[in-house]
Formats: sequence, C-alpha cells, structure tokens
Amino acid sequence: MAQFSYKARRRSGEVVQGVLDVPDRATALVQLERSGLFPVSVQGGAPVDTRKPGRPAAGSADTRGGWLPPALRALVRRQRKPKMQELGTFSQQLANLLKSGMPLTVALNSMTHLETKGIPSDVSRQLKQDVMEGKSLSDSMSRQNRVFSDLFVNMVRAGEQSGSLVDVLRRLGAHYERFAEVQSKFTSAMIYPSIVALVGLAVIVFFMAVMLPKFMTIFDGMESKLPTSTMMVISLSNFFSQYWWLLLLLVIATWVILNRYRATPSGRRTLDRWKLNAPVVGKVIRLHLFGQFCRTLSTLLSNGVPVLTALKISESIMPNVVLKEAIAKTREEVTDGKTIAQPLARSKVFPQLMIDLIRIGEDTGDVPGSLENLAGTYESELSIQLRVLTNLIEPAMIITMAVGVGFLLFSVVSAMFSITQNLNR
Repeated sequence: MAQFSYKARRRSGEVVQGVLDVPDRATALVQLERSGLFPVSVQGGAPVDTRKPGRPAAGSADTRGGWLPPALRALVRRQRKPKMQELGTFSQQLANLLKSGMPLTVALNSMTHLETKGIPSDVSRQLKQDVMEGKSLSDSMSRQNRVFSDLFVNMVRAGEQSGSLVDVLRRLGAHYERFAEVQSKFTSAMIYPSIVALVGLAVIVFFMAVMLPKFMTIFDGMESKLPTSTMMVISLSNFFSQYWWLLLLLVIATWVILNRYRATPSGRRTLDRWKLNAPVVGKVIRLHLFGQFCRTLSTLLSNGVPVLTALKISESIMPNVVLKEAIAKTREEVTDGKTIAQPLARSKVFPQLMIDLIRIGEDTGDVPGSLENLAGTYESELSIQLRVLTNLIEPAMIITMAVGVGFLLFSVVSAMFSITQNLNR
C-alpha cells in the first residue's frame, strides 16, 4: 500500500484535500470518482503500470497507427472537422451522462464507448486524461481547436464557472442541432433544381455529341437548303467539337481569376456584398446570416459569456466579411461604453427590426431574450423564403431545359420536314 495526497473538487465547486492508502494512483483516482469528487491533483507513490510489454497505453498518442513513421502517423490521426449535428449529439450525450450523477472523468470515459460520428473516441480519451491531470474541461477542449470551436469552449467555461455545466451542454446541443436543421433545409432546397439542371445539360450534350452528327450525315447528302435554326445548331455543334479545349481553358481561367480575386480583401468584400444584395437569393442569404448571428450571440450571453467575448466569437464564425467587419466595429464601440444597438445601426448592414428589438432588450435588461426571439423570427422567415425560392427555381429550370431541348428537336424536325418537301417537288 502507498499513501497518495489528493486535491479534488466537489460538484458544488468546493476544493477538498486528503490522503488515501491505496495500492496505486489508478485506484486512488477510481476511489475519488466513486466518492463524487473531481480529481485536481493526486501525488504520492509511483503508479503501477499493468500494461503488457510492447503495447501502448489506452490514452496514449500512439493508440492509432503507433507502428507507422511519425509523418504517416500524423496523417492517419488527422481528422475532419465535425459537423454541427455531430457536435450537438456529443454535447447531448455528455450532458445526459453528467445529469445521471456520473463524475466528469467517468462520463468522459463512457464517451469513449459512445463514439459520436465525426468525433473519435481519442478526443474523449484525451479530455479525460487532461481532466485527471487537473485541467478544466474547457482548457482541455481549447487544445483540440479542430474539434471544438471558440463558441463551444467559452460556453463550457461559463458553465464551469457558474456550476451549470449540464445545462450549458444541453443548450449547446440544442444550438448546434438548430443550425444543422437550418443548413439541411438550405441544402435540400437546392437539390431538386440542381438535379434538373444536370439532367437537362446531360440531355443537351448527348444530343449535340451523339445524335446530331448522325443526322448531319443525312443532311450532307442533300442539296436542299437547311433552315436557319438547323444551321445554328450545326455550327454550334462544330464549334464545341473543334474548340472544346478552348472552352475548358476559359472555364479554368475564369475559376482561377475569381478565386484569386476573392482571396484579396477588396475582392472578398465586393463578392460578399454582392451576395447580400443579390436578387431573390440575397434575401435568403441575409436571413440565414442574421439568424446565425442572433442565435450565437443569444446563446453566449444567456450563459454568462461577457459581451465583448461574445461579440468576438460571433464575429469569428461569420462567413461574410461585410457582416464580420460590422460586428468588429460594433465591438470596438462597445468597448467605449456604448450599447450594442447604436453601433449596429450605424453599420447600415443589419435590419431595423434587429436594431429596435436589441434596443428594447437593452432597456429591459434582457438582450439574450430579444436575440432569441429575433433568431426564431429569422429562421421561420428563412423557411418560408426557401420554399418560395424553390417554387421559383424549379419551374424556371424546367422551362429553361424544355426550351433548350425543344429548340434542338425543332431544328432537326424542321430540317427533315424541309428535305421531305423538296423531295416531293
């Protein structure tokens, strides 16, 4: 037996100290967890290593691809950034385990078996290891910034400080699930028009590349004059067949130029401003971004994150540079003691409804509630606008494809009709 002195925290946050007589450090940690304590530090006799020779520890960095060279091992361990739905599921799972009364380290150990899609068990294992070494959960998450965003880390930190980690994790889960739902609606609205466009384009290419040349062999043997529409289609087909490489180069050059232009600050600003003001689609983009801003800021403020930190996080997750700059300017003016509503209004980017409701929230002392209502309003309106956009795009795409295919068919049929007339004379 050996003596281990420990420092731990109760669920209330109170720090306690004591001494345990146990065989090894692992047993000391288990005993503390069963007592409902969160270990901060455990010092004393050397821990007993019960691993089989040649096998890495369960939480070590070599558990995956340890036999590979360092460069390949880093490539194997590289993971994609988790989706919002996956982060939401992770948050809900951890909140449920903590709500059941599990100590944090035990809950994180259980999370290694409840592997969430997109978040491998190594993440939970490393979180558990850091917490057992005395780090806070938020500090450990901040070290894995590829998985956990600033929003996630600051929310967890606020929950730790206020003693409401379970509630915060549940709100985070709901937050990410809402965003995943909005993104799913946006993606679903674009699927059908995209399929119609691809099918129509495939039909036109097939007709121009396969069917039309066969008809042209028939027309070449005839001395009759072909209709203008047929001559246009034949000329277009000849151009594509002879200069397809030039068109391909033009497409690639345009793509490269646009990407380089977008990489410049002025280009990014110009394109992002055009997106906000684009006809029809611009309103959908604005509603999505305004809802994202309100939902994020509301979630942060309602969980005790300071307003300047909340604005900085909201700025960092904005994909549109015009809104990003407006939020940054707002944060600078809030530092000078001004309210949020005033600088937002001066940016002339955000709608008057948002400004008015935030101002009312500042007067009543409930800015998070006002932002929550705004987020719900924008998300509901976004759903309506997505349906409207889909209802506009679908018939427009069908009509466009029908006109294109119909013109091709008309060109061939009119040519055959013209030849038949000449033969009957």
